[in-house]
Parts: sequence; C-alpha cells; structure tokens
Amino acid sequence: MSFQPLFEVSQKNQKTTLKVGGSWQAKDLKNLVDLLKTENYPITTDVILDCKDLKALDTSGAWLLNRFLERYDHLHFVNVTSQTKALLQQVKTYPISSPREASKAPVRLFYVLNFLAQLGQKTVILSKTFLQSLSFFGEICSLSKTFILKPWRFRGISLFHFLYEDGVKAVPIVGLISFLIGIVLVYQGADQLRRFGAEIFTVDLLAISALREIGILLTAIVVAGRSGSAFTAQIGFMKLNQEIDAMIVLGLSPIEVLVLPRILALVIALPLLAVFADMMALMGGALMTSVMLDLNVEDFLHHLGLSIKPWTFWTGIIKAPVFAFFIALIGCFEGLRVQGGAQSVGMHTTKSVVQGIFLVVVLDAFFSILFSILGI
Repeated sequence: MSFQPLFEVSQKNQKTTLKVGGSWQAKDLKNLVDLLKTENYPITTDVILDCKDLKALDTSGAWLLNRFLERYDHLHFVNVTSQTKALLQQVKTYPISSPREASKAPVRLFYVLNFLAQLGQKTVILSKTFLQSLSFFGEICSLSKTFILKPWRFRGISLFHFLYEDGVKAVPIVGLISFLIGIVLVYQGADQLRRFGAEIFTVDLLAISALREIGILLTAIVVAGRSGSAFTAQIGFMKLNQEIDAMIVLGLSPIEVLVLPRILALVIALPLLAVFADMMALMGGALMTSVMLDLNVEDFLHHLGLSIKPWTFWTGIIKAPVFAFFIALIGCFEGLRVQGGAQSVGMHTTKSVVQGIFLVVVLDAFFSILFSILGI
C-alpha cells in the first residue's frame, strides 16, 4: 500500500507546527522536493514537528527532512516514534553531502590519484631505463677493453661499411646545410652590424659561430636524425626477426657484432663531417661577403686568419667524438629495447632521435660552459 507524501505548515500562538505525513522514502523524493519548494515557511525559532500521520520513512526522506529543519534553532518533537527520532538523529550526526559536492569530491580524488599513479609509473620506468643504460654502457666499456688487448677480434669490414653508410653518404646533406647556414650567418650578421658601421666584423662573426658552435651542432643533429634512427631501426628489426637470439645461441655477443662497429664508425666519421661542415660554412660565408660587402677571397681569408685562433677550430672538433659516442649509444640501446611488433620499432626510433638531439644540445651547453671557465 502506497501513501502520498504530506507536509503542512500551520502557525498558532507564535508557534509554527510542521505536520509530516504519508510516505517519506527514496521513491517519493521528487514529490517531496517539489512539495518543500511550493510551501511558504515562516521564519521563526520555535517549531513543533508533528509526525502523527507519518507512515514510512527511510534514510533519503530523513536526510531531506533534516536538511529542511536545519534552519530552525529550537525544535520540539510531537507524536514521533523512537525509530523515527533515531533515524533523524543519525542522519544529523553523519550528514550526507549534496549531490553536487558528492560528485565533485570523487572526481578530484580520481584526478589526484591518477596523477600520482602516472608519476610513480614514469619514475619506475625512468629508473629501470637508467639502470639498463648503465649496464649497457658498462658492457661496452668491458668489450672495448677486450678489443684493445685483442685487436684481431674487431670486425674491420663492419667498421668500413658503417663509415661509408654514416660518413660518406651523409656528406651531401651536411655540406648543403652548412653552406646555407654560412650564407644565412653572413646575411643576417652583416645586416645587423651595418647599423653600427661594423660590417667588417661579419667575417669574425661567421668564423667564430661556424667553427665553435653552429658547424658541429648542426652536423651532430643531422647525424642523430639520420644515423641514430637507422641504428635503432636496424637492430630493432633484427631483434623482432630473432636474429639477435640466433647470435646468442651461436655464442656471438650482439654488443661485439652490432654495437661496437657502429659506435666506432660514428666516432671516426663525425669529426670528419664536422671539418667538412666548417669548410662549407666558410665557403657559403665567403660567397655572401663577396656579394654584400664586396670583399674578395684574399681579403676574406686575411680577415679570417685574424679572427680565428687555434682553439677556435679545436673547440668544435673536440665535441664531435663525444657527440658521436652518445648518439650511437642511444641508437643502439633503443634498438635492443625493441619488443612486440613494428609499432615498437617506430616508438623506439622516435625516442632515439629525440633523446639523441636533446643530449647533443645538453652536451654542447656543458662544453660551452666548460670552455668559458677554462678561458678557451
């Protein structure tokens, strides 16, 4: 048997009587909310709650009634059973948040916990990757010592193959980029220095920028994008095809066969590419100075000799083997971490390029600070 919710307000002798009746349950909440909104409730401090006609009351109804009665300071109960009074007291002791507040709190908590979980996962992954890279670096150092003591074990054919692939084949793109950079440096530098009547120092700007920083930095970035990605893709597909597992079964070390020739080849090739890049940048700059400053080759070489010192050239070349070592190290390391399928190859190839370029820039900044401290 169902009862309609009832809520009436009457006022007599400066006292307000609230008569509650019918069914006050979860199924009646919509009607109860509408009922409480339509009544006019006097503002008074002395209120009598009459529950004589109350037939059914659950937690939802008690909560709604309690929220309404919170506005009154003095409340007297009439015809209220002990169960009804206990339920009203219970919802008053343990208040329920409003729907809006209840919906916001779990959402905020979810985002906080999700952020902490992702942060923890990334921290664990980075820690494992760091330890794996240290182990990989240690294994390379150990095998390098073996090759120093037993040089006949080194695979010379692989070395020359990668010198050709990563050095000779990179000459056109490195030369073109360096030549254009030399043109841009002279064009922009002369345009700015002309405002101060110092365009003659354009040659100094070109020499110092190209030889110390721009030449080796751009060459290393090109090599990181070209050779670093190639190392990762080649070794990654070999791992997917189980060729590396076959090497281990045959008693061959993947580090010795695949990694060390690539690292040594790049360590040899990158300084040579850097020298070539410096020459092309100076050639591009010489061409542009002859057009903009009407400076012939003899005058250009004369100013070039006055502006550079021996360390101007060597500060750029010293960086090259270090850049090459870490580019090859990252490329081979990411290749050996490939697992699953072709998607993993693409993901680790991208990581190899990004990490290689990032590390090159960081190392370049480190060398710049170091040379500045040493006064070079």
